[in-house]
Amino acid sequence: MTDAPTISSRPGRPVLTQATGAAHTRIYAYGAARGENAVPNDDLVGPIDSSDEWIRQRTGIVTRTRANAGTTAVDLAADAAAEAVSRSGIDPSQVDAVIVATVSNPKQTPSVSAIVADRIGANPAAAYDVNAACAGFAYAVAQADALIRSGAAHFAVVVGAEKLSDIVDPADRSISFLLGDGAGAVVVGPSEFPGIGPTVWGSDGSKADAVGMNHTLVEFRDGLSPWPTLRQEGPTVFRWAVWEMVKVARQALEEAGVTATDLSAFVPHQANMRIIDEFAKQLGLPETVVIARDIETTGNTSAASIPLATHRLLAEHPEVSGGLALQIGFGAGLVFGAQVVVLP
Repeated sequence: MTDAPTISSRPGRPVLTQATGAAHTRIYAYGAARGENAVPNDDLVGPIDSSDEWIRQRTGIVTRTRANAGTTAVDLAADAAAEAVSRSGIDPSQVDAVIVATVSNPKQTPSVSAIVADRIGANPAAAYDVNAACAGFAYAVAQADALIRSGAAHFAVVVGAEKLSDIVDPADRSISFLLGDGAGAVVVGPSEFPGIGPTVWGSDGSKADAVGMNHTLVEFRDGLSPWPTLRQEGPTVFRWAVWEMVKVARQALEEAGVTATDLSAFVPHQANMRIIDEFAKQLGLPETVVIARDIETTGNTSAASIPLATHRLLAEHPEVSGGLALQIGFGAGLVFGAQVVVLP
């Protein structure tokens, strides 16, 4: 048996041109859109037989933003993307890829991203959605970074967008009071310096039932179930997030070649204030690191939570601009993603 011939051993064979891109990438700007309504705990406690104090103690949430009935995840995504592009200083026509991370597209198809690309004036940019729940934004940033460095795109818009109020049961004590609506976006482009560290990502599908939808659309169509809504096993998710995700965060720091003391900010998925506090403790973050705590007034917005939290953090702490931020997302399907980025 002979070895397969190599390309070089075939004289006259056409040689393809393979694209290459920028050596480095960075985030140029952030944009945000929150639901129009601030919903305090007292508005939600009746159906779950709870109290404002109970919610605050367990989650740190005081209010959460929720969108009007006529506002969709598409609307929120488009508004956030438009702000990010405007603040980036690039023309929308320069955007050649739009990636939207979401689990709340109001339609199975078309993608949210294709509509967003059109609304922001980025046609005919490549556009696709990512379904990785609370890790979706970190996943999408990793893909934008790879697309640009491979030469497949020059500028990319990445959006995390959710309207979770459409898929929540007000009487469910496991998750209903946690969730909010909103979208956060960034523009990613070429850079003269490394602005996005290596992504540490993965999944544990063996625990897929810990967070997710309780029924399928087919079951609902056939009259076999009520409208599908989100559910979670709170203790399982809490333990996994605190103990396993800290390892991922440490690995992201190591892969980026930095330590916790080099950070200016820490932006974890805004799942629960207790998780955020335990994270900071386990990582040994110094007091100089600004920790995003957007959950207090926005709630848990899944894929939107990291960019929304960073958008607010930059507004409230402009001194962190140019510094390093560790961001980590984790959630449904028990997927996770983390990377260190330079803040614009």
